[in-house]
Amino acid sequence: MTQTAVTRLRQAVSRTEDATRERAATGRRPQDADDLVGTFATDGALGFDPFPFLQALHKAGSHAVVIGQVAGIMHGSTELTGDLDLLWDGTPAQARALRDALGIAGCAEPPDLDLAQVAYRVAGASGDLCTPALSWGGLDVTACLTRAVRADDPSGFTVRYVALDDLIRMRRAIGRPKDHRRADELERLRT
Repeated sequence: MTQTAVTRLRQAVSRTEDATRERAATGRRPQDADDLVGTFATDGALGFDPFPFLQALHKAGSHAVVIGQVAGIMHGSTELTGDLDLLWDGTPAQARALRDALGIAGCAEPPDLDLAQVAYRVAGASGDLCTPALSWGGLDVTACLTRAVRADDPSGFTVRYVALDDLIRMRRAIGRPKDHRRADELERLRT
């Protein structure tokens, strides 16, 4: 099961590359994504490859958990994305590990990890680094960190991603049109 999650993500990265091969940059950053289509319609999808950063997270000892649409893809969603969002616990030890991972992955401008949510950019990926201190529509996401699913990549690193039920709850709590649509898709995958 867990290797299948990594395979799904690798296939999605390949589909994203195919779908954006002829797309010209527009200047729209992932932060400019709309609430319906999401980051796939932004320049974040151009050259999107989260694997170097996921490998860096493992190497640095980060316990960050993949959330958002990348986690959805790992659970079987077919919608593509252009960003990699992560949930981490906000502790000083994990801040150090996250800074190390960002450095390994080539982050030119390290973000302020004292914030509940901050954007980051590394080679191949960008997105948000979120802590449980962020307002999650009344949802306490702290336990999502301990319930995370582990997927082993054949090349020797592990990806931690949010469990399916937690992802569905997160989607419903955030409540944008794309989140409801994706939560509905995930509900169908569960049956």
